[in-house]
Amino acid sequence: MTNKELKISYQEFGSIEELPQEDKELAQKAVDATRFSYAPYSKFDVGAALLLSDGRVFTGANQENAAYPSGLCAERTTMFYAHAHADGAYFSKIAVAASQGGVLLDSPASPCGDCRQVMAEFQTKSGHPLEILLVGKKKVLKFERVECILPFIFDSL
Repeated sequence: MTNKELKISYQEFGSIEELPQEDKELAQKAVDATRFSYAPYSKFDVGAALLLSDGRVFTGANQENAAYPSGLCAERTTMFYAHAHADGAYFSKIAVAASQGGVLLDSPASPCGDCRQVMAEFQTKSGHPLEILLVGKKKVLKFERVECILPFIFDSL
């Protein structure tokens, strides 16, 4: 037996305002996208903004449905739509924000396991790292690649 240890590296910012300009703009687009959430059951509005390698930005929001689990998270809504229109561009950076009652949460919300795996597959497919910004009012976390939030990516097929 061998004991092993995982370490991840990430940056923590005190607010959106502390981010570099490109990140700040993407984070704000994710916050703005929370307005388009359809979350009558959870009341948890999530928005995502995805920057492609060619500079285009796609946004999306979570969409719930009474026939649970027929809804879809903001991250996957955004990534699937963007991929359908990517025309060869790859995903460069994604920002995710969550609010309740129209108010951005103080701490960032983390993507679910399904969303992390979809991020991982698009990152693997492109051969380029996908940066992740998790946006809260009092804290923003920045990760350099998907392995930082999903260390054991399913890629065995």
